Amino acid sequence: MPKENMERAIARGAGGGEDGITMDEITYEGYAPHGVAILVDVLTDNKNRSLSNIRQQFNRGNGNLGEAGSVAWQFDRKGYIEVQAEGVDADELFMVAADAGADDVVPGDETIMVYTPRESLSGVEQKLVQGGYKVSDSGLTWVAKNEVDLDAQQSLQVMGLIEKLEELDDVQSVASTLHITDEVASAFETA
Repeated sequence: MPKENMERAIARGAGGGEDGITMDEITYEGYAPHGVAILVDVLTDNKNRSLSNIRQQFNRGNGNLGEAGSVAWQFDRKGYIEVQAEGVDADELFMVAADAGADDVVPGDETIMVYTPRESLSGVEQKLVQGGYKVSDSGLTWVAKNEVDLDAQQSLQVMGLIEKLEELDDVQSVASTLHITDEVASAFETA
């Protein structure tokens, strides 16, 4: 690929460049089947194309695209930090993270998730790195205030819509109020 094309692509992604293209961050809100709330974070250079694609997926998935504010009240914007779990004492990590301002620590087999208030994300991440923890990812995410429990078949319907939304080019992330059990996750993987 020619160097000029790479530089032009980088400039366009940064919201500038000689072609005048700007990138917009938008959060679309809607409902999946069975009343599950969904937030879709998008980074796009064409709002109309993105809206059309997202609306189409909601319609195909038996969902409804909502107005601004119709779903967002069901979520909190939180910082998350993913720490590699290998050789890490989760209780010790919890103490370090809590002292730095974290809200919650969720241990897992391969990674440990640390949730923080938005404004504390950078400070908590720095404390963890200084403490010798291996941070593999961090950023902002939507966390559901209350999750919805559905049976396996209904959950698979909702997860199908979420997957289709995630496959769209402009979509950065999708959050939902669906509670995904281990049983549902394994059924989705085999479906």
